[in-house]
Amino acid sequence: MPMNAANLPIGMVAGLLGQTGAVLQAIEVGDAEDPRLADYTQLTDISLRTSLEAEHGLFIAEGSKVIGRAVQAGYPVRSMLLTRSRLADLAAISGHSAPGGRDVPVYVVPDDVAERLTGYRVHRGALAALRRTPLPAVAAVLASASRVVVLEDLVDHGNVGAIFRCAAALGINAVILSPRCADPLYRRSVKVSMGAVFAIPYARMDGWYDGLAELRAAGFALLALTPDEQATPIAQAIGALARPGEEASRAALLLGTEGDGLSSRWLHEADAAVRIPMSPGARAAGVDSLNVVAAAAIACNLLATEAAIVK
Repeated sequence: MPMNAANLPIGMVAGLLGQTGAVLQAIEVGDAEDPRLADYTQLTDISLRTSLEAEHGLFIAEGSKVIGRAVQAGYPVRSMLLTRSRLADLAAISGHSAPGGRDVPVYVVPDDVAERLTGYRVHRGALAALRRTPLPAVAAVLASASRVVVLEDLVDHGNVGAIFRCAAALGINAVILSPRCADPLYRRSVKVSMGAVFAIPYARMDGWYDGLAELRAAGFALLALTPDEQATPIAQAIGALARPGEEASRAALLLGTEGDGLSSRWLHEADAAVRIPMSPGARAAGVDSLNVVAAAAIACNLLATEAAIVK
C-alpha cells in the first residue's frame, strides 16, 4: 500500500513532488513475484530481457544520475524501483520525475527482494523502467553532423556504452549502428555510458550490405580503423581531410566487432584504412593493438580535435 509521507524522513517529503507537477508515489512491495514489478525481472538474463524489453517498448536505467539524464532527454518513466537501504535517494531522483503531470509509482522493496527479482545486488539503489521513443532515420542524424562513429556488429553492451561515453566526451556528433550492433539502451550499455547514450544522437542502419552508401552519399569520408601495420596512421589520414581556411570535411570513423574487427566488405568500401601507431617496444611486450574502447577514445579525440583546428 502507498507509504504515508508523514512516516518518511522529513527531507524526502518535499521530494515526492516533481518539478513538473508529477508525484512520485512510493509503494512498499515485499514479494519479488508481485506482478507490478514485472519490468524488473532477471535483469542479468540477456535473452529474456531482450525479448521482454522489445515486447513492452521499455528499457532500464540504474542510479539517480542516469535516471535523471534519461528523463531530461525525453524518455517517459513507467515506474521506479528503490531498495529500502537507499530510501534517501528518493529525494535526489524526485527532481527528475516524469513530464506530463502524472503519477509515477516508486516501488520500495527490501534489498533481498530486489536481488531475487533482478538477479543481482542493486548497488546503486534505484532503477527505473522507461519507455523507448522511436529512433530517427540515419539521414536525419547525419544531417547536422560532421564527425560520426559507425559501429559494425559490436555485441558487447559494455563496449557499446563505453564508446558512446567516449564519443559524447570527445566531441563526436553522432553514432550510427549496424543492424546487428548491441542495443545502446540495454541496462549495461546505459550504466557504462553513465547516460551518454541519451546525450548523443544515434540511429540504426536498415541493412548492413549497403549500409555505408548513405554515409558516402551524405559526403562523409569513411575511415576504417584497423591494426594492420600497412594502414595509414590515423592522424595523417585525418589531417589530409581538410586544410586551414577550408571547410572541415565530414568524416565517419568505422569501428569493427570485438576480436575480428571490421568485415572485409566495409574495409574495402572505406576511403582509407587507418591505424593507431604502436610504440616501438609494443610488440616485444606482446601488444599489437588496443581494445576497441581504448582505440575509439584515441581516434575520437583525433577526429574531433582536427575538426576544431580547421574550422
